[in-house]
Amino acid sequence: MKNKISYLLYTVRCIHRFNSVLTPKSSATTRKHILWTGRYRDPLENVNFRKLFLNISPPLHGSSLRFLSQKIDVFSTGAKMQPEKSTEALVSEQVPHSSLELEKLDDSGSFKEKRVMDRSEPFFDSLRKCTCPCDVLDLAAESAVSIKHFTNSLTMIWKLFKHLSEDQQRYEKQLIFEHPTFVKLCQQLLRDARRMTRGDLVFSLHAVVNLGVPQNTLLVQTLVRVCQEKLNQLDNRCISVLATTLAGLDKDKNVSALQAGLQLLVEQRIPSIRDIFILQNLMKCVGKDAPVFLKKKLEVAVLKEIDHLTFPNALRMFLALVAMNYCSIPILNACSKKIQENVHDVSFRHVILILEACYSLQYRNVKLFSAVADYVNSTACLWDKRQIMLFLSAFETLGFQPSELMDVFAEKVTEDPEFLNLKNLLIVLRVYSRLNYIPRGQKHVFLETLHNCLNEYLPQISNTELLKAVYSLCMLGYLPHRAIDELLQKDSRDELLLSDDLYKEQKEVMIRAVKACMELDSPSFTKPAFVLTENSSSLVSLNLRKAQEALIELLGDENMFQQNVQLPYKYHIDFEIRMDSERKKVLPISATHDHADSSVQRLAFLFVPLSAFCVGTTHPQGKLAMKMRHLNKLGYHVILVLNRKFQEMTNEDAVEFLKEKIYSENAFPFSEVTVQDSN
Repeated sequence: MKNKISYLLYTVRCIHRFNSVLTPKSSATTRKHILWTGRYRDPLENVNFRKLFLNISPPLHGSSLRFLSQKIDVFSTGAKMQPEKSTEALVSEQVPHSSLELEKLDDSGSFKEKRVMDRSEPFFDSLRKCTCPCDVLDLAAESAVSIKHFTNSLTMIWKLFKHLSEDQQRYEKQLIFEHPTFVKLCQQLLRDARRMTRGDLVFSLHAVVNLGVPQNTLLVQTLVRVCQEKLNQLDNRCISVLATTLAGLDKDKNVSALQAGLQLLVEQRIPSIRDIFILQNLMKCVGKDAPVFLKKKLEVAVLKEIDHLTFPNALRMFLALVAMNYCSIPILNACSKKIQENVHDVSFRHVILILEACYSLQYRNVKLFSAVADYVNSTACLWDKRQIMLFLSAFETLGFQPSELMDVFAEKVTEDPEFLNLKNLLIVLRVYSRLNYIPRGQKHVFLETLHNCLNEYLPQISNTELLKAVYSLCMLGYLPHRAIDELLQKDSRDELLLSDDLYKEQKEVMIRAVKACMELDSPSFTKPAFVLTENSSSLVSLNLRKAQEALIELLGDENMFQQNVQLPYKYHIDFEIRMDSERKKVLPISATHDHADSSVQRLAFLFVPLSAFCVGTTHPQGKLAMKMRHLNKLGYHVILVLNRKFQEMTNEDAVEFLKEKIYSENAFPFSEVTVQDSN
C-alpha cells in the first residue's frame, strides 16, 4: 500500500509537470500515465518513449544530436523528420566500434547561457534539497545554465536513484527517460564533453551508464572516447570512478582501448595510491585477464595499507579479488579477521556473497565459517527458513558442516514442511547428504518428513530430479521404497540414460550407488563370510608409491598385502591386509584367498584427499561415508589416511604410522592428522 501511494504521488507530479511543459493532454493520455502504477514497461521498449527520446522535434533554434548512430541525425537543423524510419531504424542501428569522430555542435539548441556562478549560488542549495530524480530535472529545466550545473544535476539524479527500492527504480526510470529535460541534458553533455573537468567527465559517464542509457549510444561512446583522450589528466579518485564504470560495460573497441590505457596508467600509479577503496576499484577494472605481475603489484599495494582496513573495505575486498580471480591468502586472512570481529553487522546478502567468493577463490577459513555459522545460529529466529536454507547451501558448496545450525533448521523443517517446494526439497537433500549429517535426536522424523514431501512430488518430478532425490536419501542410509520403485521402472524403460545426455556417466554412477544401497542397506542383508576380490593391477599410482614401499618395509613381502583391489558394486580399495582375529598377526594373501574364514579380519586402507572430508574436520563427506558403510557391510575394517599429510611424512614416520594403524585394535577409522585451513 505504501508503494502504491508513493507511485500515485509520483504520477500526480508527473502529470502536473507534463501539463506545464508540454501541451495539454487528453484524458486518455492521463489514464495511460495512471496505468503506469499497475505495470511496468521498459522505457527503451516503449514506442512513444523512443519517439520522445530519439525523435524530438527540433528546438526553436535547431540543433544536431546523433544519439544512436553517427550516420543518422536525430536532431537536425532544418532537416525534415521521417517518423516512419526514425522510430525503429534508429533504435536498431549501432554506433561503429571504431574511434569516434566527435561532431562540433553549435550552441543554438542548448540551454541559454547565463553567468556562471560558484558553488555557493542558490542552484546548488536547491539541488541538495531535491528528494527524487524528477525534482532534479525540474530544477535543471528552470535554473541550470552552465556545464557544472548539468553534470552535477546528472550526478545527483544517479545518487537519488540508486537509493530507491527496485520497484521505485523501475517506475522512476521511466519518468526520467520521458522527462523532456533529460534529453536536453544529454544533448548538453554531448556538446560539452571536451570542455568538462576531469571529475565532471568521469562522474557523468558513471551516472549515464548506471541510469541505463544504452552503451551503443553516441552519448556513452563519446564520453568513453573523451575519457580516453584525457586519461593522463585523471587523478586517482577519477581513475577509481572510471574503473568502476568500465567494469559494468561490455567489451567493444572504444571500451577495450580505454581499459588497455587505464591498465597501463594503473601500473604506473599503483605505488602512489594509498586508498584501499581506490585499489579495490582498480582490481575490479583490471579483471581476470590482467597479467600476474600487475595482480601482484595490486596485492603488495593493498598489503601496505592493510592496517587501515575497515569493515566495509573487508567486505568489498572479497568481491575485488574474485573480479581479479586472484587468491591472496594474506589479504583474505586480514579481511576474514575483520569480518569475524563485526560479524553481527553483516547483512544476509553480504554473507552469501562472502561465502560464494570463498568458493570461487578456493579459500577455506574454518574460523571465518564458524563465526558466520554461529552468528546465523544465534539469530536463527530472525531469519526465515529459506534464508537459512541458502546459508546451508552456501556452506555445502564449501564442504563446511555447521552442525548446530543444521540441527536448528531440521527442527524447523519437521515443524513446518509446507515451505519445501520441489526446488527447496532437492537443496535440503543435497546439503544433508553431501555433508553426511543426520540431525541429533531427530533422525527418523526428519528423514520421514523429507520422504513424505518427495512422495507428494512424484507425479510431477522429472527423471533427473527423481534420481538426485533418491540418491541423496540413499546416501544418508534411508531407502525411499516408493520413489526407488518409480526410478527403477524408468530405468528399465531406458528413460533415465539418453545417448546424448551430457551427464550420462554421472547418472550411471548414481544409479549404481542406488542399487548398491538397495542391497547392502536392506535390513535383510547379512555380512558375507567371503567376498570375491580382484587385483586389478600390480601397478600403483605415483601418490601411493610411498605407501607401497612403507608396507613392504613393514611387512617384509608384497604377498602380505593386496593392492588396487576391486570389490563387488564397483568399489575399490587401495590396499587390503588380512589378519588373525586378535589383530596381532598379518596373514599372507595367498593363504586366505580362495576360502571363507570367519576368524580372518580384513583391513581396507583408503588413501583419500582432503576434499573428501568436511572442512576443518576428519568427518567424511557423503560419498566417502556411504563407501565406508558399505565396506563395513562387506566385512572390512576401513582405515582412512589423508594422502597429502602421509606424503609429507618421512619414510620412518610413514612406517610407524602404518604399523600403529595395522596392529592397534583401537585404531581410529581415519587418520588423526590435524586438518589445516587457509590460515
